[in-house]
Amino acid sequence: MEIIAIEKKTYEQVKQRFEDFSRQVRNLCRENQDKEKWLGNDDVCGLLQTSKRTLQSYRDNGILPYSQIGRKCSTGYRILRI
Repeated sequence: MEIIAIEKKTYEQVKQRFEDFSRQVRNLCRENQDKEKWLGNDDVCGLLQTSKRTLQSYRDNGILPYSQIGRKCSTGYRILRI
């Protein structure tokens, strides 16, 4: 393990910037919380009464727009687009 020492003043500045950034993210999330609703695969399958395979075909063929985080992590669909 490597230990890096910094001055207290520098630490306080970094800490303050992080707190400001964190506050901005929380505010943005709060402001946009009700603007866009997202559904997962299971929810969309239930709404459209389709199988997961059919949903995959819709994604592959560009029939149903979606967003993906990471490779296999999470697939989301905006309610307005469904």
